[in-house]
Amino acid sequence: MRVIAGKAKGHPLKVPKGTPTRPATDLVRGAIFSILENLTPDWTQVLDVFSGSGALGIEALSRGADWVDFVDRERRCCDIIRQNLEKTGFTTKAHVYCCSVNKAIRFLDKEYSVILMDPPYSDSSIGDVVTKLATSSLVGKDSIVIVTHSPHFPLVPAYSTLGLIKERRHGDSCISIYKQEAEP
Repeated sequence: MRVIAGKAKGHPLKVPKGTPTRPATDLVRGAIFSILENLTPDWTQVLDVFSGSGALGIEALSRGADWVDFVDRERRCCDIIRQNLEKTGFTTKAHVYCCSVNKAIRFLDKEYSVILMDPPYSDSSIGDVVTKLATSSLVGKDSIVIVTHSPHFPLVPAYSTLGLIKERRHGDSCISIYKQEAEP
């Protein structure tokens, strides 16, 4: 696996072995960032949850994000993310939180412009996490929330105040993009 575009283009990324991590493929990451580039110019603050190797957040940094917070509960994944940040030269533009996503949602206290979620494909409760995010202070009126998931566990068109604005399928991966719905 490698960084596919931007300042760190071509840098190889380590992937944690012995964990349930399934990193997003180059094709899926490319599709995510192609969609993002057309949706928002604001990459100031990015949150990468269920980070695994950190590939999505590192791709965001490579493409110009100012700051990325990574969240993963597996110690091995957190160590790999730190190694990948060091290899790509982005250690001063990121922080790794080694805890559950639910815990991070409770203590993180800033609004993110982009939230990237690449949860385990077998996790059928991902909608609950999206709902918690939607009702948290982490999501603002201009935030974009991107969730990769299995087509076997489809997401719904709305989670609290987040509404689905776009969905794409690439092989066995779905990309669902949510944004705050306009108030009536």
